[in-house]
Amino acid sequence: MKGIILAGGSGTRLAPLTAVVSKQLLPVYNKPMVHFPLATLMLAGTREILIISTPRDIGGFKILLGDGRRLGLKISYAVQSSPRGIAEALIIGEKFIGGGNCWLILGDNIFFGHGLSQELEAAKLENAGATVFGYSVSDPQRYGVLAFDDKGAPKSIEEKPAKPLSNYAVTGLYLYDSRASEFARKLKPSARGELEITSLNNTYLSKGELKARKLGRGYAWLDTGTYDSLLEAANFIQAIEKRQGLQVACVEEIAYRMGFISRRQFAGLSREMAATPQGPYLKSVLEEQ
Repeated sequence: MKGIILAGGSGTRLAPLTAVVSKQLLPVYNKPMVHFPLATLMLAGTREILIISTPRDIGGFKILLGDGRRLGLKISYAVQSSPRGIAEALIIGEKFIGGGNCWLILGDNIFFGHGLSQELEAAKLENAGATVFGYSVSDPQRYGVLAFDDKGAPKSIEEKPAKPLSNYAVTGLYLYDSRASEFARKLKPSARGELEITSLNNTYLSKGELKARKLGRGYAWLDTGTYDSLLEAANFIQAIEKRQGLQVACVEEIAYRMGFISRRQFAGLSREMAATPQGPYLKSVLEEQ
């Protein structure tokens, strides 16, 4: 299954940090932000990935990630010329998707939790339309809000409601079947001139083909669109790594553990990064019995 990372937008809430660089290339503690959604797709077993960004920023992603070969991936690139909505990513990526199922993840979303890989695999196996992931938040009025019926099935998604029907926000991770690009093309722009992802999700909901999986207390979902949320995310990652001695979203380690690259290839990456702060960690992974 293929995956799309939407790393566009103007990052106005993070100005002037984003005056010369994409928000998704900013650091979150010790890694570029885009490594976190990339890691999520890799944990889902995804090896063919399309990164969509702005004309100004696409070159930075190419320098950082290249063609993905060093991680056992196949990474390609496309441009979103102006911010016309999340759902437009499925139109831009229609040829890349090629008529199959596809993940779509926002480039500023961070997911963390034991069993995340299994959660994503289960979603793939059960998907027969579209799947969204809900996460309980204290301020749901800032998000698209999921409401559920008495059987736990999604019954509505409302964008930034004044009176939310639940505390479950729709996260920036979506799984779609082969019709997503077709449905996205039929959407009408909203008042702000964008093809809204909520509208696409409601298309599936109206057909009875939307699933919603709740990410419970064992998971963290962070977005990084403001100064405070960027700092909070960095502090969270730092705390986890310092406490456990394990790296979060170490794409080299994930590639190795997922079997995307061989032990020999991983050893090469370890040597390549020996002089960096990541080097000793990669060496310790290589030396595990």
